[in-house]
Amino acid sequence: QVQLVESGGGLVQAGGSLRLSCVASGSILTVGAMGWYRQAPGEERESVATISSLGIVAYAGSVEGRFTIARDNAKKTVYLEMSSLKPEDTAVYYCNANIAYSRGLRSFTENVWGQGTQVTVSS
Repeated sequence: QVQLVESGGGLVQAGGSLRLSCVASGSILTVGAMGWYRQAPGEERESVATISSLGIVAYAGSVEGRFTIARDNAKKTVYLEMSSLKPEDTAVYYCNANIAYSRGLRSFTENVWGQGTQVTVSS
């Protein structure tokens, strides 16, 4: 079984910075596209930033220029550097990845979500 585990959330003042990390574990063959999503109370989950296996990135307009997504394929880890944080960035942040893994003699591909990490930005 594969899983994603996020870390790095917390409470920060407006204008501050945080770095989120998400590591994939299990009998992993390859990790494809990875991304960060967030969900604020009463809101739908939205895409924040994504990065392909080749390093092509995309950002939501609301975070462009403030957030940076990066990945370390050797460590099966994706990062989200967040700066100039605003109260409206407050949400639970979720990591997502397309992961190919083995189970016995078979291989599978699954879209996997992490458990989420809370980011709270105070004004």
